[in-house]
Amino acid sequence: MNTAEIFYKLPYSTPFLFVDELLSVDENGVTGTFRFDENSDFYKGHFKNHPVTPGVILTETMAQIGVVCLGIFLCGNKVNPETQIGLTSTEIEFLKPVFPNEKVTVISEKIYFRFNKLKCKVKMLNERKETVCEGTIAGIIK
Repeated sequence: MNTAEIFYKLPYSTPFLFVDELLSVDENGVTGTFRFDENSDFYKGHFKNHPVTPGVILTETMAQIGVVCLGIFLCGNKVNPETQIGLTSTEIEFLKPVFPNEKVTVISEKIYFRFNKLKCKVKMLNERKETVCEGTIAGIIK
């Protein structure tokens, strides 16, 4: 399955799509990027006059790239419009802020994929290659 097919099968659209590009994907992991648009609504009040990307949005970005894109790749043609994808657990440590208009890279390594549950070790890097957050995320595909 190529990256265009993965994008087509993603169950998200703007403004809740947090995947710009997939740089690599194979049975062991995925790497992708996203740039946070400075005009996104969540910046308007987080924080006054000093906007920072909320941790929940960083987690969602890592989940979309690191778990959902990889899960679609691993399931291949079994993924269709009726497929349900759900988050089952997260454990993320936040180390540095991500500011408006920053481009981040998400690197995900598969820990396991069985019984349609995928668990991954995920890491997000800023443009200076500094780790901004990392941890584990798991989800299920039905």
